[in-house]
Amino acid sequence: MTEDPSLQLNTSLQRATELHRAGNLAEARRLYNEILAAEPAHTIALFRSGLLALQSGDADLALSRMQRAAAAAPGEARYHFGLGQALQAVQRWHDAAQAFGSALALEPGFAEALQGLGVSLQRDGQPALAADAYRRALHVRPDDAAVIANLGTALREMGELADAITHLRMAVELQPEVASHALNLGIALCQQREFGAAEPLLRHAHSLEPANPEVAFNLGIALNGLGRPRDAVDEYRCATALRPGYTDAWVNLGNVLADIGDFTGALAAYAAATQSSPTSVVGLNNAGCLLRTLGRIDEAEQQLLAGLTIDPAHAALHDNLGNVYKDSGQLDRAIACFRRALELQPASAGTHGNLAYALSFQSAEPGPILAECRRWNARFAAPLPRREHDNDVAADRRLGVGYVSADFREHCQSLFTLPLLAHHDHAAFEIFCYSSVKRPDARTARIAALADVWRDVRTLDDEALAARIHADRIDILVDLSMHMADGRPLVFARKPAPVQVAWLAYPGTTGIDAIDYRLSDPRLDPPGTEGDYSEQTIRLPDTFWCYDPLTAVPQPNALPARDRGYLTLGCLNNPCKLTDHTLRLWGAVARRLPDARFLLMAPPGTSRQLLLGRLAAHGIAGDRVAFQEFRPRADYLAAYHDIDLVLDTFPYNGHTTSLDSLWMGVPVVTRVGQTSVGRAGLSQLHHLDLLELAGYTDAAFIDAAVALGRDWDRLGTLRSDLRRRLERSPLMDGERFARHIEDAYRWMWRTYRASRPKRHANLPA
Repeated sequence: MTEDPSLQLNTSLQRATELHRAGNLAEARRLYNEILAAEPAHTIALFRSGLLALQSGDADLALSRMQRAAAAAPGEARYHFGLGQALQAVQRWHDAAQAFGSALALEPGFAEALQGLGVSLQRDGQPALAADAYRRALHVRPDDAAVIANLGTALREMGELADAITHLRMAVELQPEVASHALNLGIALCQQREFGAAEPLLRHAHSLEPANPEVAFNLGIALNGLGRPRDAVDEYRCATALRPGYTDAWVNLGNVLADIGDFTGALAAYAAATQSSPTSVVGLNNAGCLLRTLGRIDEAEQQLLAGLTIDPAHAALHDNLGNVYKDSGQLDRAIACFRRALELQPASAGTHGNLAYALSFQSAEPGPILAECRRWNARFAAPLPRREHDNDVAADRRLGVGYVSADFREHCQSLFTLPLLAHHDHAAFEIFCYSSVKRPDARTARIAALADVWRDVRTLDDEALAARIHADRIDILVDLSMHMADGRPLVFARKPAPVQVAWLAYPGTTGIDAIDYRLSDPRLDPPGTEGDYSEQTIRLPDTFWCYDPLTAVPQPNALPARDRGYLTLGCLNNPCKLTDHTLRLWGAVARRLPDARFLLMAPPGTSRQLLLGRLAAHGIAGDRVAFQEFRPRADYLAAYHDIDLVLDTFPYNGHTTSLDSLWMGVPVVTRVGQTSVGRAGLSQLHHLDLLELAGYTDAAFIDAAVALGRDWDRLGTLRSDLRRRLERSPLMDGERFARHIEDAYRWMWRTYRASRPKRHANLPA
């Protein structure tokens, strides 16, 4: 008697299932295949062999078998569930979500299908729908740690960090042995900038999965956020060793190496990022930014343009290319880049700040600059809530004054902050410095020693820094950067202090309603200029600047023209100040001083060639022009030994560079403009009794330069006398300047006190 074939298949299926459960996958696979050879539509064999294929990593076979099983038995929820798993294995997330949806239509309380649906939706870029699926799963299994963790990650992707952290903490408490729970909680805490809380969780995840590159990567983020960049470097290197193609880790490694000054290592890391992901522009963008910082302008431009060939709509590339063009003196192209970047990413406050600042170099009138700054304010500052203040309003008490800067370091800004900070009256004012310096140096330590309270805030975002300042109960907060690089205007927009002031970065406007005052002087801002700014102008009695060169060497030398037999006209300003108007003025001077030569500062390469072409168009031949690169300060000052007379720039005059020139005994002829940055030369020359060198018209500028250029005796006398004049002037009287600043602060405080709404008590009836 022949055995019933169906009984034989059932016996084989039972045996295959037992082997499958026992882990003997090869024998189970053989039996499943025998069953399907005999009965190709055997749904159970299709389903179970599909599961086995999933376990074995054969996703294509699993998908084929699960599709056939679901088609053969459309009313079986688990078959649709298996199909969803197979579709997940081949990363067809949208189709997987549909398969899990079919399973749930048949069995609404199918918890595993709800979780699978959530994962598929999350991977398909729909975290809100995924979160809804996870919540439904938790109604069925409220203590399922995996679902709780998945809900936490979906909430994190939605930006709901507080709720995400709550759920991820629950998952870690339920399953502390699961590395992914600790990892995801650590990631959320890093996003919340709670780096101290993130670090131990990520180290715990590392102890559970030491070979997981994601853990090392995120531990690097936490350590860098804690101000431990060298430890972060170790973790990023670990992540890239575990996964050589880990683009994000290479980029972060490059960023941290750049921050600690290992520029060669940083460029190598960015190159590795680009190699690991040729279509990603992040490595190219960051390399371009670093090369610009290093003065390698042509290479920076090449990197950024290469990025734009990959992604022409990448806003950051256009923004950074704008900065490269600005540094190379191509101001119109720079501004066009900033505008294009803003079209692509209107929410970029930094790009809009770059545009507003760049207009200061281009516009001879204040109106366009103010208008752009006011647009910045309307877009970014006005929507932010401002803090309320309950500071003690006593008129004569000790006031808390805070200075905010990323340049408390070896930077030209310190030539002005040190004289002020060194002479503050600490009995009357408590001085706070909020420093975002990336690479502190000896100058940083010197400045820090002059503050009553020094706060390193480089790891704080704008909201956290505003909260820190508010908690310190600062009375008067001073913005030293405005819209310049690494400024913190969105901190000031939150009004963390009751009185806020702009000073030093440049004598212009921020456009920010939350900044009450700007410091200036009577020459920078003569009567009638009040409408050029959003802030109220406070004219210090003498000067906007108080200068300390921080060195006595090199000393001024003898007039070089006497040894050489020809005059050297110089300008060591950034090329972005060399507008066509400036070059037209210089060309007119050069025609009347035909033997004179020029010494200019510009980066090597294309920048110099473009500038030579522009100079030639204004009648200055290339054989009359020499260049020097950007140099360390001692070498830069020594360059004035080769210059007899400096010609200023217009409409943005030299500021620090002019004071440096005067310190080295080299007079400056300036063209007085209509903007405050265009009246800097006038302000400085006023204090040296050299107003004859300030021309209010083009013709007056040209005549003054030519007259002095021909008078070598006067040039020689000025060269031997200018340093002493500068030392005796208010421009270098730190104590006098500090008293004037403090008088201004005290006046601002009394004004605030008088304008503050009175608080009335309810009297008993």
